Amino acid sequence: MTDTATRSPGPSDQRLDETNESNRPSVAVEVHGLRRTYGSGDDAFEAVRGIDLAVRRGTVHALLGVNGAGKTSVLEVIEGLAAPTAGSVRVLGLDPIADRQQVRRRTGVLLQRTGFVGDLTVRETLRMWSATVTGARPVEESLARLDLTARADTRMRALSGGEHRRVDLACTLAGDPEVLLLDEPTTGLDPESRRAVWSLIRDLRDRGATVLLTTHYLDEAEALADQVSIMRAGEIVRAGTVTQIVADHPAQISFRTPDHELGDGLGLAGEAVEVARDGATTVLRVRDLQGALTDLLVRAREHGVRLEQLTARSASLESVFLDLAHDDRADDPARDEPAHDDLGATR
Repeated sequence: MTDTATRSPGPSDQRLDETNESNRPSVAVEVHGLRRTYGSGDDAFEAVRGIDLAVRRGTVHALLGVNGAGKTSVLEVIEGLAAPTAGSVRVLGLDPIADRQQVRRRTGVLLQRTGFVGDLTVRETLRMWSATVTGARPVEESLARLDLTARADTRMRALSGGEHRRVDLACTLAGDPEVLLLDEPTTGLDPESRRAVWSLIRDLRDRGATVLLTTHYLDEAEALADQVSIMRAGEIVRAGTVTQIVADHPAQISFRTPDHELGDGLGLAGEAVEVARDGATTVLRVRDLQGALTDLLVRAREHGVRLEQLTARSASLESVFLDLAHDDRADDPARDEPAHDDLGATR
């Protein structure tokens, strides 16, 4: 997949490269006290519970959470596809519902599911979509940008899931939007295509676009996001840069001692945040990874203990995410969000 094709500057390039920023707000997406409830009475389910979110211009912000955490419910309100039950949302300073026409011209939206006509070819689909977009790039350029030229005359029903997703992205990017709202953009893509999309997203950000995305790939969030917000049961429970989020989280050391009954013989229990044992396997969660690992190796040698399958891992976004997702202190178990109708790939 190619990253971005070369083309002549257009109005959208002038918009993204604009040097006079004095009248432009620094925050592209603002959410205050957002609540979204499905149903009513005894059947009511509050999928989003009073969240605040700010996405700065020219950044990539990842919204993470397990299935049912509320991510898509939040995105649909930001996209203007649903009204909030309470709270306010502004995109580029505008209300996505009341100012729909203005917002629509300046945003690109990628939904989880698509509704393209199966009998149309890829080229015909992009041509049809581009006709609805202000200042759309040439269709052939959109095809090349997402490595779809060779499949241009293939009918949509014959595409693989990954190819279908690339058509979705080509439509989303047809007009060089200022703000991109991407719901799981790389789902179904092979590793090479995923990384090409990452490169494309970075390029868009570097040119001034703002990206709010959801993803289940934590390596994707680590690779792309300037800011991360983690949702659980309809609330944002952790937010910041990846470095800030993992800063206070313990590292992990694990090893096996099949030839020894370890007990507390190595004397590391006092240095660990948590010690877990399962048969011959020991897992230590520690604050000071280097210090604990050094002490472990020294004491193992002193006691004549051989440590097999020894691994040491710094705190990561994945470890924080998993701990939050399974935190027993959650208000209640995350419940699946209501099913959403197919509304098309983008708007």
